[in-house]
Amino acid sequence: MTIEYGPLTVGDADRCGELEAILFPGDDPWPAVAFIRELDSAHNHYVAARDGKLLVGYAGISRLGRKPPFEYEVHTIGVDPAYQGQGIGRELLDRLLTIADGGTVFLEVRTDNEPAIGLYESVGFVKMGVRKRYYRISGADAYTMRRDAHVSSVSGDADVRSESGS
Repeated sequence: MTIEYGPLTVGDADRCGELEAILFPGDDPWPAVAFIRELDSAHNHYVAARDGKLLVGYAGISRLGRKPPFEYEVHTIGVDPAYQGQGIGRELLDRLLTIADGGTVFLEVRTDNEPAIGLYESVGFVKMGVRKRYYRISGADAYTMRRDAHVSSVSGDADVRSESGS
């Protein structure tokens, strides 16, 4: 198995919606149309992970503000459960951080998503606070996390099981 990375396309929207339903069933998963809208915004950047032609992971980040220095927000990261634990989530996150080019990056993550929290902390994110009942359907809380500008990524063994910035 060789995972290849590249841009997410509108043609991937249906598969993204399928993965969202699997990964986030109680947390208002994004439908395909949400990915189409996200991909239509000039300030959003999405990355795909593929095993052959099969989309197995995706990640997106948005640039905030109109003038530098820009800040960024991770909108979502998801990896097919059959492909988790193989470093795909880490690679997707690293690619988002490359897009952010040393800028400050924010995200939200479920407080019970330990693998994702560990991954984020391993690359310099710190917890800022808690958003109570952030995930509307399940009522789960989310940590808000921040990675300050120009923090270097640190490799580690953590990997993403599933996480979302929405």
